[in-house]
Amino acid sequence: MEFDKKQHWENVFATKKETEVSWYQKKPETSLQFFERNEIPKNAKILEIGGGDSYLIDNLLEQGYESITLLDISENAIERIKKRLGEKAEKVHFVVSDILDFSPSEKFDVINDRASFHFLTKEEDIQKYATLMSEILGENGLYFVGTFSESGPLKCSGLEITQYSKEKFLKIFGTHFSQLHSFEEVHKTPFETTQNFIFCEFQKKM
Repeated sequence: MEFDKKQHWENVFATKKETEVSWYQKKPETSLQFFERNEIPKNAKILEIGGGDSYLIDNLLEQGYESITLLDISENAIERIKKRLGEKAEKVHFVVSDILDFSPSEKFDVINDRASFHFLTKEEDIQKYATLMSEILGENGLYFVGTFSESGPLKCSGLEITQYSKEKFLKIFGTHFSQLHSFEEVHKTPFETTQNFIFCEFQKKM
């Protein structure tokens, strides 16, 4: 029986509170620093991938960002964040989709993916994702990605993941992107455990 990825995530967001998942962050400082470091303008077209319980959207709206798209495979995740945002949800474009099936009509200036990409474990899916990032980012667009590092966990939410290093990222994205910045960081979970992440910042080549 083939694994149903969507059903898995619908179940996660239907049965667990936001503080009962390892990726919970009340304030996603690392992603926010990326926006600050690059002086990303308030009218930039932003895509947040797998943003189910992320508080990045809340913070970006507070800072005045005007064009935000949040994509998640789980409808339950989308409904949960809409409820949390209240009236502010009207300022966000929500998309329920697997990222590999995403086919937007516009290009983005910025793409943020914290802990979604590493759930892709098949080589063809990883390559499809990399090609998609290049296709949907506009000229000089920025892509910020965070995954478990080679010192991080081997699984998340009961699923196997792919660990990454700076070199591994370059091998996948180097054809279409220049790597601007790379660093590792320890994430403290709500359960008082730690997970080692690697973050990479890319810019689309001309």
